[in-house]
Amino acid sequence: MTPQGSEKAFSEPDDQFELYDLAVVVERIEGHCTCAMAEGDRFYLRSGKISLPDGADFCLYALQAAIPLLPAKQRRNHPADWMETDSRVVCPDPACRLIMRIDRIGTRALRHDEVSAIPWDQARHGAG
Repeated sequence: MTPQGSEKAFSEPDDQFELYDLAVVVERIEGHCTCAMAEGDRFYLRSGKISLPDGADFCLYALQAAIPLLPAKQRRNHPADWMETDSRVVCPDPACRLIMRIDRIGTRALRHDEVSAIPWDQARHGAG
């Protein structure tokens, strides 16, 4: 018998889950950016892949500041979790003071075997 409230188990395979697609956007620059970043510059994270608009660049140091937050922002968290309410990240260059905003721009359904080298049947039986 399925627990109450888990109707989703009947409509989706048990190896399917959702992730948010993200856009990380330069919201403002309060100092001097030596990487020539501009307000509105952005990169995208879709599933596990980062992409940039054609011909665009993105500062490595700003990128590395955002990367640790992205997997958590891709997932639905408890509404009181700070990951649900906070969306800004700052470049580590103190002279630059570049502020980025992480936007959730859509969702996608993925299946375990599309993103893991360990087959779902093996993983769910504890052999992963």
